[in-house]
Amino acid sequence: MTWHIEVDRRACMGAGLCNGTLPDRFRLVDGKAQPVVSTVEPDEDVLDAADYCPYRAIHITDQVTGEALVATD
Repeated sequence: MTWHIEVDRRACMGAGLCNGTLPDRFRLVDGKAQPVVSTVEPDEDVLDAADYCPYRAIHITDQVTGEALVATD
């Protein structure tokens, strides 16, 4: 199983919580977050980073099923 990480750059306001907690997974480019790599092995810390994003800009999906793994309200 692999996950696809995507950051909605329109929604991201560059709070940096993802980058601050997981610098090996997220970086800030031009003041917006982006994943270091877009495909990762399942990692609870990545899910936590998405859940903690105040702008709900981080989207994680299962590569095989396309199922969203993070609530996007």
